[in-house]
Amino acid sequence: MLDPLLLGLLVAAIAIGWWLGRRERRRARDPLSSEVSLPKDYFIGLNHLLNEQPDQAIETFVQALEVNSDTIETHIALGNLFRSRGEADRAVKIHQNLLARPTLTPYQGGLVQLELSRDFLNLGLLDRAERLLQTLVKDTPDEGLRDAAKRLLVDLLQQEKEWQQALDVATPQLIRQDTDIKRAAAHWLCELAQQDRHNASPSVARKRLRQALSIDEHCVRATWLLAELERDTGHYKAVIRHLKRIPEQDPGFLPVILEPLHEAYRRLEDEPGWRAFLETKLQETHFTSVVIMLAASRLRTDSQEAAIELVSEQLQTHPSLRGVDYLMDLYLIGEDHGDRERLLLLKQHTQKLLASRPRHRCHRCGFGSAQLHWQCPRCQSWGTTKPITGLEGE
Repeated sequence: MLDPLLLGLLVAAIAIGWWLGRRERRRARDPLSSEVSLPKDYFIGLNHLLNEQPDQAIETFVQALEVNSDTIETHIALGNLFRSRGEADRAVKIHQNLLARPTLTPYQGGLVQLELSRDFLNLGLLDRAERLLQTLVKDTPDEGLRDAAKRLLVDLLQQEKEWQQALDVATPQLIRQDTDIKRAAAHWLCELAQQDRHNASPSVARKRLRQALSIDEHCVRATWLLAELERDTGHYKAVIRHLKRIPEQDPGFLPVILEPLHEAYRRLEDEPGWRAFLETKLQETHFTSVVIMLAASRLRTDSQEAAIELVSEQLQTHPSLRGVDYLMDLYLIGEDHGDRERLLLLKQHTQKLLASRPRHRCHRCGFGSAQLHWQCPRCQSWGTTKPITGLEGE
């Protein structure tokens, strides 16, 4: 299978050959011109390409191809090839050279600016990229270029954690059209709400969180933060109401809410309400965290045997490492018995296995982590990390 770089070069070579042939045919119409022939540099570059020597091929094609309105896109493609190979500085030279040409049409100029912005982003020159993109968003008459520039600018502002500026750039139309930007915009508002919360402005934070939910009704984080705002003021019934909404937004987040939800029920001294919630959820799902929480409730109000029976039944149909580990905890409670040392030895092994396994995973790139990240550290996607299910998870 062809390497993507060689494939891209092959396409560029075809375009270059077509343009050079077209130029020579035009010259051939002139009676004073010589016979039609492609330049020697073109065949040298093609030879490098066929011998899988991309560096030499690119250099030769750049030398063979003069810059004019017919070859702008080919030059852009060659610059992009440099950037894709990690040589963004060489891409900058090609794109800056193109931008200096007075013959560019407005669309071509915008296209070169867009690619030059990508070069600067690749090199970490965020200020230079931002200035180019801001100009492009403001001045280009082409809607497609403007939207592409907005998307790049939004990515850049996210890197700089300029949440309000990112919201200003992402117009309602762009948010509706792009699912990723829609999800991200809700999280930008959550970031701003967090700042408001730390600055003792809960009413402003609530307003932002309601706005986040109006953009993305499935934004778990916004509902989570609303619950935290209620917890800050001791309104535990409101905490329970918000947290119970989260499994309706995304059932995969049920394990995340259990600890704070249990704390709210405990503050209200409502063990029966907590138990009823867990029993309902156990009928709907089979998350290990629900089983463990319900078993702990039975241990407090019923007996050790009732807790052991519940966990054992669940493990028969939905085995999990955490469930086995908790079952050993239940057997170790109380009197000292002959199997205690063996259980402790087994528990050491399960604890090591659990410690080495991530609890959460990004559904987009597969990044695993012990804690929940609202934005994946690897792929930078928002809201794609969830608790892991299965034998080694929930």
